[in-house]
Amino acid sequence: MNDATRTALEAAAFRRLLRHLMQDRPDVQNIDLMNLAGFCRNCLSRWYQEAASDQGLDLTKDAAREIVYGMPYADWVAQHQTGADAAKKAAFEAAFKQNVTDRGKGSDG
Repeated sequence: MNDATRTALEAAAFRRLLRHLMQDRPDVQNIDLMNLAGFCRNCLSRWYQEAASDQGLDLTKDAAREIVYGMPYADWVAQHQTGADAAKKAAFEAAFKQNVTDRGKGSDG
């Protein structure tokens, strides 16, 4: 497989992941993703922003989040985010520390 084909397939898989998270399963909370998988939608948007930066593009955090969420972040939170109990919050703190903070990748998982 050549590089262009691999890149096209990777991009298609990423778009499908976004569609799954945003259209098929918006009920899945970021805290649950982080607790179970070690990443969430905010991580995806940060990775997108970092990839843009690697290509010399200036993409703001808000713009990257809008790409991943398919809408402004505040709108997604208002429409889909629910509260979390103390156990989920504690698990999130541990998952965030292990998967984000310890890797030197910022503080907004």
